[in-house]
Amino acid sequence: MSLSRRDFVNRSTLVGAGVLIAGSAEVLASAPGAIAAPVGGELPAAGAAGAAGTNAAGGAAIGYGALVPDPAGLLSLPKGFSYRVLNRAGRTRLRTGEFTPSNHDGTSAFEDEHGGNLMVVNHELSGARANWPYPVPLTEGHVYDPGAAGGCTIVHAKRDGSVEQWVGIAGTATNCAGGVTPWGTWLSGEETEDRAGKNGFTKDHGYVFEVDPFDDDYNRDPQPVKAFGRYAHEAVVVDPKRGHVYLTEDASNPNGLLFRWTPPAGFRHGRHQLRRLAPDAGTLEAFKVFDSHGKLVDDLSRATEVGTVYGVDWVKVQDRDARTVSVRKQFKDGEVTRARKLEGMWWGDGGFYFVSSYARSESPRQHDGQVWLYHPARRTITLKVLLGVNSDVWGDHDNFDGPDNITVSPYGGIVIAEDGEGVSHLFGATEDGLVYPIARNELNIGTTEKPEFSEFTGVTFSDDGRTLFANIQTPGIQLAITGPWRRLNEHRRGQGYGA
Repeated sequence: MSLSRRDFVNRSTLVGAGVLIAGSAEVLASAPGAIAAPVGGELPAAGAAGAAGTNAAGGAAIGYGALVPDPAGLLSLPKGFSYRVLNRAGRTRLRTGEFTPSNHDGTSAFEDEHGGNLMVVNHELSGARANWPYPVPLTEGHVYDPGAAGGCTIVHAKRDGSVEQWVGIAGTATNCAGGVTPWGTWLSGEETEDRAGKNGFTKDHGYVFEVDPFDDDYNRDPQPVKAFGRYAHEAVVVDPKRGHVYLTEDASNPNGLLFRWTPPAGFRHGRHQLRRLAPDAGTLEAFKVFDSHGKLVDDLSRATEVGTVYGVDWVKVQDRDARTVSVRKQFKDGEVTRARKLEGMWWGDGGFYFVSSYARSESPRQHDGQVWLYHPARRTITLKVLLGVNSDVWGDHDNFDGPDNITVSPYGGIVIAEDGEGVSHLFGATEDGLVYPIARNELNIGTTEKPEFSEFTGVTFSDDGRTLFANIQTPGIQLAITGPWRRLNEHRRGQGYGA
């Protein structure tokens, strides 16, 4: 049974505002220096913490130890770990001879019948195709819009160590994140609202596309799933029990929204069924959350304590294709809840985790990252990770910022790709509240006066849990990380797709 606003308020009154409702999942993490802010204020800057691999209070070491500098200047990892470059834009080639496209982003991994891995890799290439030296090739039969540079490649890392790559779909724009489906396909979202006639585009953009790594024929003549709406898409998750599809929007002016799509009566999810949906099929809604007193929370940045729980309602989107007004602008103040840079999502622990990457002056309060868990059965969200504003972006002492892509780990907790400023990491958060580094991107060099940034993206585990795949978006590198993975606590495992 869903939790109504009245039920939520009544129960919250009984247990006290801000206290977790019985049965909700464990609090994950609060980063060093990320503590509750005073009312009306902002989170304090993330202060210096202990050595890498310790908790914020300076307790026993967690994670896998300190990162060892990479002599090759690419990826520093803990002792005992190693990486392999699977492909690199402008250097490796597709099976058709063209160079690997650049700007790797959201990625999924699926095990093949021989123990290898098939991965679908987004390429976040925006604007005019001519702007990019390595766009996604316009492979015949796999093109949506010949004017667009983005799309998805499929990377087959075979068990014998060889790697083969080819185009899944082409002619899409700004393919950022997405999500895996319970039936083994990838949903790729376009983070744009550009229409035909702009940047040389011949079709409207801002949609979700389904890509099947196992069936090349299905990827021919790519068609958007218009029922999910047209806006600046980030990530997608599918509720395997209820059939709802949840989607994040990375946008500002005003800040973006989190959406829920409910299938129409009689529709059954499954392989290749999404193409059968009419553009107006089902119901698309935006979320609005309320506190323990039943008051609307206008922006998620108002939450300043890990463990904060809000109730959730949903409000119908009237024009999901945004024919005249952007979807997020169709709602007035007080009708929905917004958040800055709603990014990665991943199913696990009976619901899904989703990220607000940071908040600045466009939001009521500032922070450098939130991770929330939505529980569909209770219709509540719980703040699991809260990162204070990082005032020392070139320091490297567990002061993480800018969470983006996220995955649930088969070893407990979550793994996050950092898309902040300065030093860039893959980092983990355990189920009992500790954060730790996994990798450091050594291509991010420079100073505050002359920075060079290149974010981590596409973090996902192989089905057997032995390999963590991740990308460095610029110049466009896909990596396979292996080592002595282990459980870092005794809590239950999160059951997420691909984990």
